[in-house]
Parts: sequence; C-alpha cells; structure tokens
Amino acid sequence: MGWNSWNAYSWTVIEENVRDAADMLVDTGMRDAGYEYLVVDDTWMADSLTDDREFRPDPEDFPSGIGDLADYVHEKGLKFGIYSSAGTNTCAELPASLGLEDIHAEQFAQWGVDYLKYDNCGDHHGLDARTRYEAMGTELAAVDRDIVFSLCEWGNNEPWRWGRNVGGQLWRTTGDIIAKWESSEKDEHGLGLVEIIDRHGHDHDIAGYHGPGGWNDPDMLQVGNGPGSIHSQDDSFHVEDPFTEAEQVTHFSFWCLFSAPLMAGNDLRDWDAQTERILLNEDAIAIDQDPLGIQGTRDAKRGDQEVWSKRLAGGESAVILFNRGTEPVDIETDVDTVDQPIEADAYTVHDVWTDETWETPGELGATVEGHGVAFLRVSPA
Repeated sequence: MGWNSWNAYSWTVIEENVRDAADMLVDTGMRDAGYEYLVVDDTWMADSLTDDREFRPDPEDFPSGIGDLADYVHEKGLKFGIYSSAGTNTCAELPASLGLEDIHAEQFAQWGVDYLKYDNCGDHHGLDARTRYEAMGTELAAVDRDIVFSLCEWGNNEPWRWGRNVGGQLWRTTGDIIAKWESSEKDEHGLGLVEIIDRHGHDHDIAGYHGPGGWNDPDMLQVGNGPGSIHSQDDSFHVEDPFTEAEQVTHFSFWCLFSAPLMAGNDLRDWDAQTERILLNEDAIAIDQDPLGIQGTRDAKRGDQEVWSKRLAGGESAVILFNRGTEPVDIETDVDTVDQPIEADAYTVHDVWTDETWETPGELGATVEGHGVAFLRVSPA
C-alpha cells in the first residue's frame, strides 16, 4: 500500500510535490490506514548519468537530491520508492538501468530506497524480459537493504509465471490504467477500469500465481482522479467525464477483492470527503489485506450482472455483486455459488459500503446502481 506520483503529476513531478505528498499522507490519515510507500515515478533523474554511470537527480526539479528527499519521507514514518526502467532509457527518454544494474542498485541502497518500480521502456538490446528483470533482481538482492521490486512489464510476457523467480514481489498484469470507465478510442494509450477488471480478473487466468510474497498488480488506483489530473491531460488519452462515485467505489472494491497492491495516485492537495470515504474504508482495506492473499475470481455472469468472490481467513468470504449496466438492478446469488468455505445454518452479511449487517440462511442479494457494486463480507453465524 502506498502512493505513486504518476497519476497525479505524470512527467511534471518535482521535489516539492513529493514533500507535500509525504505531509498529506500523514495529515489525511492515509499513512495510518496502511499506505506506507511513497514512490517517485519517471522524470526525477537528469538527462545524463555521471562519469561513473550513476544517476543524477534533476538539479532544478530535485535540488536537494534523492538521499535528502528519502530522509524526509522516512522522518514522516513512510517508506521511499523510486523508478527506473529495464531498458536504455525511461518512458520519458531519460537514462535508465539496462546493463548498469549493479551500479544503480547500490546507489538506490545508499540513498535509502525501499521500493523500486522497474518499467519496460527503452532499447532492450535484444534481451528478453525475464533476463532484463532478473539482472536487476539479482543486484537488489545483493545490496545491504531490503528493497521491494515492482516489475512494471505490462503483462506482455506473462510475468506472473516468472516474477517470483527473478526476485519480484509484484508484477503488472496489464497496460496502464486511465481515469475512465472504458477506453473508447483505438488510439488511446491505456485501458479503462472495466477493461482492467476483465483482463486482470479472468482473461489472463492468473489468480493461481498470486499470493503472499508475489502479487498480481492491476496497476495503480485512479480514485480521486478525473479529466483535471495531469495524467488524464496527456494527448494519448481522451478523458472527458469524471468517474462517478459508483465507478470509483467499484474500482476500489475490485482492487480489494483482487488482494491487489493499493498504490494510490490522486493529487492529495485535492483531498475531499468522497476520496476519503473510499480510500480509507477500513472494511475494504481489511479484505484487501486478508492474510490468505487470495485473488478473487468471477463465479457467475448473467448479462450485465456478475458475481465475484474470494475466501478469507477464518472461514469467511468476500463477495462482489457487480452491475456493468447503466441502470439499477437487483442482483441475487447464494453461498453455494460463491467461494464460501464453511457450510452453516446461517450467515452474517456485512455491506462494506453501507455498513449494514444482516443474517441470512444462504441467500445474498442487493440492489446495485449502474456501474456499481455491492461489496459484502460473509461469515458463518
């Protein structure tokens, strides 16, 4: 769990933004809710390496240097993350780490880095993805610091099959998410929310590769973002309408059902009550952080109505009733359909978003608004 600069600031991030984000992660209560990693994405580096082939922070945008910035983040009780790429350059055409993994891994450790997001841009010099990511994973394991290794390979070469073997703790399963329900233009460089749900949730058949120590990653959260965010204003996107509240609730609910990494990306200076209600929902976060770490899967589909679930520790289960349509519908299922591990005479059901609780002999149901979900925790009574 944490926050990454990309969806809020894209290629414009500067040191002041990062320090502000560290302050806001504390002030908003996000840190105390579990969002502990603050990750600086692309464009933090200067346009050339040193004579020793080390990174140089951009002297204008990051004048204090990365080590001092990491210290500031650590003083806030947070962990510090940074970005590079498994190619000759980053997606912003700045220097990256292919062939320099030993030098850069040691530099990251000396700076106090706790997390590396490792992208897939640049010239690969004919090397396959596994070879390139394994080179960095080997060097990170050799330094005298624990650094989480996040593989941002976009799912192109099925990293769920080999991510653990190269030292990764999480690996992207899809292309980039954009702040809209569904991509509508063939030239859009990104995927809408519902497309990420489909590809991550069932199209790739990846749930079996996911669990403690190695996580399928459906990309960062766009909760709190919309057409006004800097990322959404990229010319390769066509983000015109903001997410509805129901769509943002659906977004967060599915990430929690997937036991996905929760890496927020909203501009924390625009913190509002709706964003707070979603990102700080303790019941939803508890489902995401359940110790079994199971990725939820789809159990039933009837037109626009879908039922998804996963087992939780203690004989419980989490269930999503999902309405893909635009009009409210009644969605009904039962405990025999979902992944409920314990048979009982009655079950207690708690709605994560309404905070209502009731008892049932086995039937589960709710009225679900368009593009919305009911998110239920089901326990043997």
